[in-house]
Amino acid sequence: MHVRDDAQESPIGAVGRVTVSIPPDGPGEVLLPLRGGSESFAAWSEQPIPRHAQVMVVERTSARSVVVVPFPSP
Repeated sequence: MHVRDDAQESPIGAVGRVTVSIPPDGPGEVLLPLRGGSESFAAWSEQPIPRHAQVMVVERTSARSVVVVPFPSP
């Protein structure tokens, strides 16, 4: 019997890049390296983050939404 390891599938702690700028009042989009490939997630942040910036996931709010912070942190 195979048991799924959710820790391997969690995006928390993943470092990716912004593909659609994250505004202060809504989501943007990030591309994260997961499961041997890349996956897109809707991304929220407490501060605006420009396209192409590196970010790290600090929280998962739904299956396809995450909260990110700039990486490396200032």
